[in-house]
Amino acid sequence: MAAALRSFYFCIVFSAYCFSFALAEDDSQFIYNGFAKAELQLFGAFVHDNGLLQLTNTSMQYIGHAFYRFPIKFNTSSSQSLSFSTNFVFAMVPRSGYYGGHGIAFFISPSTKFSGTVTAGSYLGRFNISNHGLPTNHILVAELDTVEHTEFQDIDEDHVGIDVNSQISVDSAPSAYFSDEDKKNKSLALESGNPLKMWIEYNGEEKLLNVTLAPIGIPKPSRPLLATSIDLSQILLDSMYVGFSAATGSDHYILGWSFNKTGQAQNLNIKDLPSLPKPGDNTKHSVKPSLPFIVLIVAAVVVLTTIGGAVYVVRKKKYEEIYEDWEREYGPQRFSYKSLYKATGGFKDTEIIGKGGFGKVYKGVLPNSNLQIAVKRISHDSKQGLKEFVAEIVSIGRLRHRNLVQLRGYCRRKGELLLVYDYMPNGSLDKILYGSMRPNLNWFQRIRIVRGVACGLLYLHEEWEQVVLHRDIKPANVLLDADLNGKLGDFGLARLYDRGSNPQTTNLVGTIGYLAPELLKTGKATTSSDVFSFGAFMLEVACGRRPMEPGEIDLVDRVIECWKKGSILDAGDPRLEGIFAEEQMELILKLGLVCSHPNPAIRPSMRQVMQYLDGDAKFPDISPDSNVIGAFTETNEASNTMATFSSLFESSSSHTMSTIDSIIISGR
Repeated sequence: MAAALRSFYFCIVFSAYCFSFALAEDDSQFIYNGFAKAELQLFGAFVHDNGLLQLTNTSMQYIGHAFYRFPIKFNTSSSQSLSFSTNFVFAMVPRSGYYGGHGIAFFISPSTKFSGTVTAGSYLGRFNISNHGLPTNHILVAELDTVEHTEFQDIDEDHVGIDVNSQISVDSAPSAYFSDEDKKNKSLALESGNPLKMWIEYNGEEKLLNVTLAPIGIPKPSRPLLATSIDLSQILLDSMYVGFSAATGSDHYILGWSFNKTGQAQNLNIKDLPSLPKPGDNTKHSVKPSLPFIVLIVAAVVVLTTIGGAVYVVRKKKYEEIYEDWEREYGPQRFSYKSLYKATGGFKDTEIIGKGGFGKVYKGVLPNSNLQIAVKRISHDSKQGLKEFVAEIVSIGRLRHRNLVQLRGYCRRKGELLLVYDYMPNGSLDKILYGSMRPNLNWFQRIRIVRGVACGLLYLHEEWEQVVLHRDIKPANVLLDADLNGKLGDFGLARLYDRGSNPQTTNLVGTIGYLAPELLKTGKATTSSDVFSFGAFMLEVACGRRPMEPGEIDLVDRVIECWKKGSILDAGDPRLEGIFAEEQMELILKLGLVCSHPNPAIRPSMRQVMQYLDGDAKFPDISPDSNVIGAFTETNEASNTMATFSSLFESSSSHTMSTIDSIIISGR
């Protein structure tokens, strides 16, 4: 009997042990208030005696990783929705005399072994140039980034971002927390040396990833910093590792960590967290170098200096560029000539994608980012207004609109200025309209391009903080993305001025056929002169002909001639083979004529143009024999006629409007 009882108890204890062991192999949650006895896999990171996890120190090009020992079974292929929650306390402590670090990242990865060799610094020890951006990475990252990298499209120097398989964030925000007391966001300095807390929560049913940040002594804010819509079931695999990474330049610490795969992660006990080292306490981080080691280092420096000196002298001339003190304020907007030289393969002729009166345009790929760019090289006079010109170029680089090509920055070298733009895979509109290998744009694509450029021009004239005059609107400066959406580019001639002030642009620049008549007299550009160029552009897109061609009637005269013959639609591009919306074609042709009117008082504003294109206002009923159309050739038209027509545009949203001729007659 006693033997039977002993056997029974043994079975119970053994079963309990097996059950607990099985749970340990598939943990769905854990909490560490310090890491003295934590089950972690460490690569370059280490745990202090008090349980403080240190990912990196102030060493340059240093990488640290820390993973939870067992993979987490997310079961993304099951019918149950994928959800998880985690929170942790971290600190970034800069050291006196060292450059700051690049930040910390929480990440979910299919393996503790990264493919290839990861790179320190801007890649935060997670990617390198060969695997950056690959969908096969299956990596989700929540980054705490303290350096602004233009190649990764960072928003500022202190930000929180969500990255998927890439260092370029799908969503990001300046580091801050929502104060429930003040009902507003308050900024946080990530690299302050103070402990901060982060919450990361994913709801699989709503496909929503929330990221919240706050100082350690404040309860979790009611409003997250980031609320990103994302389907992680398409990114994560069934079995994934969770952990942290950091790279280069500062002491990066994790004080505590809680994780739950199936519900809300437990709150950390702030009182139980390990303390940070006192300032000046370097006993855990420094190693006293021996005399032979110092001798070896000195000898290596002497040899490398001798060899590198000769290389430097040769390469200095190759990459020499102009850099003056006043340019330092522009920071990331200035690209190094070396990076652009490498991006374009040494500005090879095979990389040329365009030529113009101001220089050549090269296709390139920025080193370390795989970002495709277009580099325009133009000549400049470094003694005449260059500072003001560069200041405007940098300001234009802050423009953000879906129908504008992004100007990313510039570079100066000897007698040339290099402007860096986003690359547009379908090139310029004029190449498609007139190139020998061009595809034929259908009417839907053309009207979408016209509207897109109009929308971008309205943003420049009325919706940005300053008024921007483009001064060179033409098909050659309208670029097409992969979906043939039109984007207005080439801001090399653009100028800015404050609202309510008069523009001071008096140099005659632009392209013949797109220049407003008043520019030829005064040289003074206005928003109305941009509208004139846009009118010529509209007619060109609709008719498939340039505004002026040797030996042929001007495009404006041809459209008016067809109109007077009673068939204005005959002016349309014959390659369209009559396949277009007649009302839209008629509107584009008539609106193009009015925008191209020789008198600026008659031209509509870009806001009125958009209203006509979108059908929010009815275009005036104009006949080809009206005095307004006649003013194309009769420049001495009465001023009251112009004023009457201008007022007509202001009130043309009324659908009970009379014809232009009757209004002019009644006004006499």
